[in-house]
Amino acid sequence: MNSLSLSSRRFVPSRFAIFILQFAILVSSVARGEIPNILFIYADDLGYGDVSCYNPDSKVATPNIDRLATDGIRFTDAHSPSTVCTPSRYSVMTGRMAFRLNYAGVFTGVQGPCLIEEGRLTLPQMLRESGYATALFGKWHIGMTFLDKNGEPVSDENYNEDVEIPGAYDLSQTNFYTSDKAVAMVQSVDYSKPIPDGPINRGFDQFFGTACCPTTDWLYAFIEGDRVPVPPTRLFDKFPLPVHPYSQDNRIGMIAPGFDMEEVDLLFLEKSQTFLKDHVQSKPDKPFFLFHSTQAVHLPSFPADRFKGETNAGPHGDFIHQLDYIVGELLNTLDQLGVADNTLVILSSDNGPEVPSVIAMRRDYGHDGARPWRGMKRDQWEGGHRVPFIARWPGKIQSGSTSHQTICQTDIIATCAAITGYKLPENAAEDSYNILPALISEDKGEAIRPYTLHQTNRLGLAIRQGPWKYLDHQGSAGNRYEQERMAPFRIEDSAPDAPGQLYNLDTDPGETRNLYYQHPERVKKLKAILEKSKASGRSR
Repeated sequence: MNSLSLSSRRFVPSRFAIFILQFAILVSSVARGEIPNILFIYADDLGYGDVSCYNPDSKVATPNIDRLATDGIRFTDAHSPSTVCTPSRYSVMTGRMAFRLNYAGVFTGVQGPCLIEEGRLTLPQMLRESGYATALFGKWHIGMTFLDKNGEPVSDENYNEDVEIPGAYDLSQTNFYTSDKAVAMVQSVDYSKPIPDGPINRGFDQFFGTACCPTTDWLYAFIEGDRVPVPPTRLFDKFPLPVHPYSQDNRIGMIAPGFDMEEVDLLFLEKSQTFLKDHVQSKPDKPFFLFHSTQAVHLPSFPADRFKGETNAGPHGDFIHQLDYIVGELLNTLDQLGVADNTLVILSSDNGPEVPSVIAMRRDYGHDGARPWRGMKRDQWEGGHRVPFIARWPGKIQSGSTSHQTICQTDIIATCAAITGYKLPENAAEDSYNILPALISEDKGEAIRPYTLHQTNRLGLAIRQGPWKYLDHQGSAGNRYEQERMAPFRIEDSAPDAPGQLYNLDTDPGETRNLYYQHPERVKKLKAILEKSKASGRSR
């Protein structure tokens, strides 16, 4: 026998033993309410002024969202990572600004591949490694690879606009958004083949939803796991659907049998509720992360029949009302299952309100989805990316509290890491800050972020530090205000020949006075920080 006695030998536990110990600690923490379940409700194109607890002049009541704020905390200076959906969603999942990919715009139809490269840590992957069950129901919109009959990725490069579509009617006779190329791509997919880089390949245990915007983008079919169980079989005919100022946004693509344009959000709600009930019943000691990603209130505004005419603000007002109902139903489900007290609920939006909805809602109903900010979806001005951000965690977050911290949705992953005790590696979440102190009112008024980065769909960049916001470009870097429909929203630049814009949001929250030439040192400092962040690949 070895000269060392058994009692004096150093005990080295196996990796399995370490895992069992960590899991036991996690279960114990869940039972004590220290490690919460997490429900993230991500609305689409919901503006700061669309929610009545942010806008007292809103023409649409949002009692369930307001109740969430009453029971938790409301952030007044929260920002989506981008002014459009695809880059915002990438950044939420990774904690990294999407401009670092040099990707502009958004995905449509069956475009891919997934922007999240294999091996990059994601929010659901991190939580899964921390013992959570993870699920996504609704819109994905970060790209995924569809394969053709030869097993090759379906790519834009393989199709021309003049391709002949088998069985198609004359697309020139439809009334909005047509593309032979996009439809041909959708038709070329072999739907029996698995999708290799969708949500379940990036950290989610379960997924049911759509590749892109559910009722907008060429492919009108649901994905479950990594398959399309009911493939599209015919061209979508939009003519039976309602026609109004908020209906002109669904492209003429391919649709699957049973795909109901007016019921998709209620189906996503049903899926999320079923997941919650099944999980709590079968695995009560295992925490869950549920990402509920809505269609509402992205155009076209097609509320389900039960919500039509429920407000005095037209179809889009009814759609906002439907979103509020969905929030209420998810909160009620948590209550009914007895898990509300140990669930962190976060509600936010992927960018500001869409242009046609802002124009028509202001004109017809006196409702301003961007109020009180300048700009809207796609714009670098505040209306494009300052969004509602509400969180509730009973016993941890003070009821009815308000935070004026400047935060970004990239911060969700670092915050969840802090909550679960996960150590983020250096090559992950490069633009994510832990805002847990702000959530639980322990920030003592000090800024958590040294600065915040912003980007548009055209890769225009901006930086915010304290009240100072520097836009490293002219104009909005998003919408084209020379268009006639944008004329009512034009504000003449007070320094039109300046290569950039500088605003003090404390004294000029409407971004009406460009101080580029009045504060050259401030411009120089902010531009230098921006350039350093670009060069280093990180801001954390």
